[in-house]
Parts: sequence; structure tokens; C-alpha cells
Amino acid sequence: SAASDVYKRQVYVQYERRTSMELIIRNNSGQPIYDQISGQIKAQILSGALSPGDALPSIRGLAKDLKISVITTKRAYDELEAQGLINTVAGKGCFVAEPDLALFREQSLHLLEDHLAAAAELARTCGLSESELAELLRRKWEESL
Repeated sequence: SAASDVYKRQVYVQYERRTSMELIIRNNSGQPIYDQISGQIKAQILSGALSPGDALPSIRGLAKDLKISVITTKRAYDELEAQGLINTVAGKGCFVAEPDLALFREQSLHLLEDHLAAAAELARTCGLSESELAELLRRKWEESL
């Protein structure tokens, strides 16, 4: 059944104050589990659900709670640390980092450039001119406001 393909766990961590974090792991999504974990934690950090200084579950504790490998949770945390979203303190654990807005902007611009390159390539494949692509982008910009 579809229910057996989805593990949903509410993970609680307690340090100075209680922090709860919900992670939904789908075995049938085609997305690697470490990517699901890091993506959901990143979304919670960016939305403000997790604040700078909040403790994350230990790597071993999260692996146990989600019934997955410690290597998988370690990889998820490594991804978050590489993005500047969390810090690891030896002997203490992993914590939400103070936002590095310059780093986040740089990463976002790089991602935007990749998407725009793909859009330009697709536009050429469809026979759109540069001005038609620019007009389409302008319309999408207006729709997003």
C-alpha cells in the first residue's frame, strides 16, 4: 500500500528549549533520502520554523528515529553545513547557523543562472527569439509579484 511507502516521523530535540522538527521520508519518491532530509531541514530554516542556534537532532538519533543509516543522515547534515545553514560543534552537536545572506545570495544566483541557461536552450529548441524569451520572462516576473 502507499501508506507503507511513506515514513512520517516527528523528531524532538531538547537542549535549552524544546525544538520540534517534522520530517517526511518517502521511499518511493525517486529523490535520495539524504536529499529529502536536507531539503526539508533547509526549508524549515529558511521559513523561520527553525531559528539560528536551534539544536538539530544528533546524527545517530535522527538515523534511529527515521530508521535509516547513520551515513545517510551524516550526508544530509554535511550538505546543510556546506550550504552554510548549520554548524557542527564538536561534542555538542549540530545547530542552525546565523544566516550568511551573501553566501545564500551567491548560491541562489548560481542556481538562477543554471535555470536561465536551461530556459535559453529550451527556447532555442522551440524556435523562440531572444525578444520572445525576454517577453515570456517579463510576464512570469509580473505574475510572481
